[in-house]
Amino acid sequence: MDRKKHWDSVYSQKGETEVSWYEDEPRMSLDLITEVAQSSACRIIDIGGGASVLVDRLVDLGFEKIAVLDISETAMNKAKTRLGSLAARVDWIVADVTETAEIGVFDVWHDRAVFHFLIDATDRRKYVELASRSIPEGGSLIVATFADDGPRRCSDLDVVGYNAESLSSELGPGFTLVKETRATHTTPWGKRQAFFHGVFRRVKI
Repeated sequence: MDRKKHWDSVYSQKGETEVSWYEDEPRMSLDLITEVAQSSACRIIDIGGGASVLVDRLVDLGFEKIAVLDISETAMNKAKTRLGSLAARVDWIVADVTETAEIGVFDVWHDRAVFHFLIDATDRRKYVELASRSIPEGGSLIVATFADDGPRRCSDLDVVGYNAESLSSELGPGFTLVKETRATHTTPWGKRQAFFHGVFRRVKI
């Protein structure tokens, strides 16, 4: 499957509020990010941020170094348009995390959109290798995935659900779990979906 073509098609055909993962207020993500971000100078990247309003909230909170990475430029253009002149305060990275060698260094890596779509073990390994290169020792990786009792498909694609043990196993010894929580996301059409959120600290191996 051509992932870029798939996600460009999704965002071309649907509005920002018409996708199942839409949140008008990304409260859980904001709470977890602000718990680990030590100052406004923290370097934060939202992996698979797409058209999410999370970037708007991070800008509003005064974080000085924000990046959004997504495979779909179509999705990110929606966020840029919404932000207007404030979009210049964000580093927009069009990339596939499984095919990218370097994206820079970030104190906080946030992902609510990508990892559970990586059904191939090689893709997951490449994701973890990129995160390991991008997050310095002491930095934080925040990953939200469908829970192990959550959906098995999303946006016409298979997904993998996780819990604390299985996600820790995938991330390997370079990341230590420091917080876990479950949450229920309600889609714009009222369907409830179980999510797992894990906060991990980058450690020296």
